[in-house]
Amino acid sequence: MKPFKTPISALVLIHTTDLQVLIMERADKPGYWQSVTGSIEGDETPLQAAVREVHEETGLDALKYDLQDWQASNVYEIYPHWRHRYAPGVTENREHLFGLTLPAPLPIKLAPDEHLRYEWVDWREAAKRVFSWTNVDALKRLGERHQLTL
Repeated sequence: MKPFKTPISALVLIHTTDLQVLIMERADKPGYWQSVTGSIEGDETPLQAAVREVHEETGLDALKYDLQDWQASNVYEIYPHWRHRYAPGVTENREHLFGLTLPAPLPIKLAPDEHLRYEWVDWREAAKRVFSWTNVDALKRLGERHQLTL
């Protein structure tokens, strides 16, 4: 039996210098698009989880690019259909935000058990398509970091 997930995670917005953002469609929820995200494992820090998740979900080595800890996080209510992954009574998760800047859109090697397909889209389009309010918040923060608004 798999151990319960830790309710602390990392969300990584992978984007180019001109703010094309990578979004991926979930395998377990077709139609649900998101950025790289995942729970910490063991005694990982959120930064270590971010590096691991980027590699697992995209095949990219985050340490070869400009990975930034945005020193921000959101607490959200875990969707009821995913609560079985957490210990009984756990209903909230703290998600730490990171940005990974690439020089241009790169080919991605998806983890087929996690995502069906990916697209590189303008950050505003990404904000319209991702399902999670925390992902939208991270995209707004990306725009703010570049003095842009939705």
